Formats: sequence, structure tokens, C-alpha cells
Amino acid sequence: MPEVHTLEQQVLAKNDSLAALNRRELSRRGVLSLNILSSPGAGKTRVLERTIADLDQSVVCQVIEGDQATEQDALRIRRAGAQAVQINTGNGCHLEADMLASGIKILQPRESNILFIENVGNLVCPALFDLGETRRVVILSVTEGEDKPIKYPYIFHNADLLLINKIDLLPHLEFDLQRCLDYVTTVNPSLMTLCVSAQTGEGMDEWYQWLQKERAALTPSEPCEEM
Repeated sequence: MPEVHTLEQQVLAKNDSLAALNRRELSRRGVLSLNILSSPGAGKTRVLERTIADLDQSVVCQVIEGDQATEQDALRIRRAGAQAVQINTGNGCHLEADMLASGIKILQPRESNILFIENVGNLVCPALFDLGETRRVVILSVTEGEDKPIKYPYIFHNADLLLINKIDLLPHLEFDLQRCLDYVTTVNPSLMTLCVSAQTGEGMDEWYQWLQKERAALTPSEPCEEM
């Protein structure tokens, strides 16, 4: 066990070092980068498709897609009108900082761009690895049950924003929204939470306002150059 723990520490330390370089580079460029985290099927890709379509070229959106296999989500993002790079992790259950660095080299994001990083779908491993992102956004679907914040507290504790998605389905489910919000407060009292439906568009304007506020807060520390 001590050897395993030491190896884990070494892996995380190496990742954190690379993440710091990513964060410095993205800050230098003035790019808002968002690590999007959720369970499979919570609607990450649908939220991004809707976001890209609704912003309609007013903001340059770029996406790094993380999945174990296939290029399906990257194809969906490109059809929505944004550049996308697919990163397949094979047996890996999360993206790591070196993978983000590879995506940055390909996309070359510039000042005022928003770089969305759609992580591999699960609520455990992706929460442990800093990528160098500006903010972390967790998406929770009402189809998953209201107890996820207390069952998987770490990912919610370290998030900057929570989107509760698919609220158009609430009339058809036994999901207790208030209980879910209470659980969120227990885990992270300062976590901003927005209730949205990427399908109908309900609540999405508040999400866009949050994006614009975060984007406006960033300025490049020096002129952008290709890596």
C-alpha cells in the first residue's frame, strides 16, 4: 500500500506541474477555459451544442472532447459550428493535463475565446486531476437522482458552477429539486447553481451571462503567440 500511495502522489504531482503550465499559458492568452464534468448522459455535449448555437459566433467557442473511444461528440460539436479536437483515453477514465496541452497546441485559442473541455463522463476520477482550467463546471441531470452531491462530494466541493440540467423532465420524475439544492449547500455552500434545460433553452440565458462575466474578467498578460 505505501508504494501505491507514493506512485499516486508522483502521478498527481507530475500532472499538477503540467496543469500549472497550462494555466499560465491560457492566462497569457486571455482565454476562458472550462472543465465540464458530469456522469455519462447528463447532457454535457447537448449543453455545448446549444451554447454554441445560441451564442452564434458572438464568441469564438472551441472544444476539447474527452471520451474513451469514438469521435461522435467531436462530430456533433463541429456540426454545431465550433472547432473540436477529440481525445480518446482508451482505458483511462479522465483527461489529464498533458492531454489538454495537446489540445491547446492544435486549437491555438486566442484572446476572448472560450475553450470548453468536455471531460470523460464520471463523477470520480476527473475530479482528482487539475487540467489547468480557469473554472470547473459540473452538470447534474435530474434523471440521476437528487443525492449525487452527497454521494460524490469531492467533485461538487471543487466546482465553480453547477448546472442542473433537463429540468423540462421534472414533471415526469420524482426528483426532489429542493432536496438536491440542500445537499449541494451541505457539500459546498458557496457553489453557484443554475437550473437549465439544454433541450428547451429554459435557464440557459443565465448560463450565458455567467460565461460573459467570466470571459470579461480575463485579459491576456502578453500578446498571443502560437505554442
